Amino acid sequence: MEIKELQSRVDEWINTIGVRYFNELTNMAILTEEVGELSRLFARMYGEQSFKDPKEEKNAKELLADEMADVLWVLTCLANQTGVDLEAAIEKNIQKKTKRDKDRHKRNKKL
Repeated sequence: MEIKELQSRVDEWINTIGVRYFNELTNMAILTEEVGELSRLFARMYGEQSFKDPKEEKNAKELLADEMADVLWVLTCLANQTGVDLEAAIEKNIQKKTKRDKDRHKRNKKL
């Protein structure tokens, strides 16, 4: 799926099944919540915290994918609400990073 299609499909879902978008501030709070849920999983899967529930640990990869999708969903909602073309934005962002960091990482002795 291309990013433009993602934005279109999310918009269609919101306007049919979801009734309407939550306001931008609510969606920003939801995005923060979803990133927190993703962070929690990372801390348990790749960090030093342990899972409390063995079922959660067993399904961790599946949960990780779902939390990443939740983050992308809400970010897409915010883009739609604010008139941001995510495909154009990411292309511009890649160009910016390429120009800015062309040799930066190659020169980084820590890498």
